[in-house]
Amino acid sequence: MGSSAPRRFAESRRTLSALLLAAVAAAAGDVVAGGVAAAHEPDDTVPAAVTMDFVPPPAGSYALHAIMPAPDGPVLDPDGRRLPLSRFTAGKITLLGFIYTSCADARGCPLAYQVFHAVRHRVAEDAALRDRVRLVSLSFDPARDTPAVMRHYAAAAAPNGVEWAFLTTERPGRLVPLLDGFGQDVRIEVDARGRPAGPLAHVLKVFLLDERAIVREIYTTAYLFPEVIVNDIKTLRLEDRPARKAIR
Repeated sequence: MGSSAPRRFAESRRTLSALLLAAVAAAAGDVVAGGVAAAHEPDDTVPAAVTMDFVPPPAGSYALHAIMPAPDGPVLDPDGRRLPLSRFTAGKITLLGFIYTSCADARGCPLAYQVFHAVRHRVAEDAALRDRVRLVSLSFDPARDTPAVMRHYAAAAAPNGVEWAFLTTERPGRLVPLLDGFGQDVRIEVDARGRPAGPLAHVLKVFLLDERAIVREIYTTAYLFPEVIVNDIKTLRLEDRPARKAIR
């Protein structure tokens, strides 16, 4: 990597942070004026109603390789407490996705919510997984998704013994490093003068982390199925067993 690359990365990151700040501020104003919902990057290759046309391999019959460590940084829980994201990514197998609570795209946040709900239900029914798995929904939209909004959004997920954290950030400057760290795509519409001209857009991604907060799988819409995710969770649990037996 050339000596100018870190500078270009830093400049790009500062620009994205500034654009995010301006965009969410503009979006907040739009909510007051007319209620514009955040959008996902359209993906014309995926139909509105996605069905699984393959049989996922049995849990433990394949390996999930380490992709990257999850980033860390301050987030806010639904009570407004500032906590490190690592509090919600380490110690348990974690399924994490970025969301907008105001998203109306059926292939975006509503789909992720339905899949998370189904995964959580299946995990709750498995005594070997129930206490070893958590779900995390982290907002892309700190201007509108305040802790109070996240608390209201979380209320729809009735307690069932499986942890589900609903988080946001204080401001875009706190959000950008997390987006960078996960490699989460974000697109900002700008006008002729380079000013934000619409809500944030992104490709739906969901991340599966092991207990060490290492990303082991990244799901896009085409592979975001409860059956696939639960098998991957079971695979991560199974890979620890030989080591634990050896220790004994």
